[in-house]
Amino acid sequence: MERYKNLGGDSGVATYEVGDDRIRVQFDDGAVYLYTYASAGLDNIEQMKQLAEHGQGLNGFINTCVRKRYELKER
Repeated sequence: MERYKNLGGDSGVATYEVGDDRIRVQFDDGAVYLYTYASAGLDNIEQMKQLAEHGQGLNGFINTCVRKRYELKER
């Protein structure tokens, strides 16, 4: 997993991993969530990928747009 840049300085996101149709997000508390096209929608996943790579806005987007639309909570 890749370290999230957290340019805003206040994110709960620690790391992320991008796949073709998915993104895995690990939060500071150690919880890992898998979001996929099937669970959260193509547009949302692509937006999450962009925010993750930019290093800002991912936590806010998750909280407002896809909060419970994950496919799997891994830990």
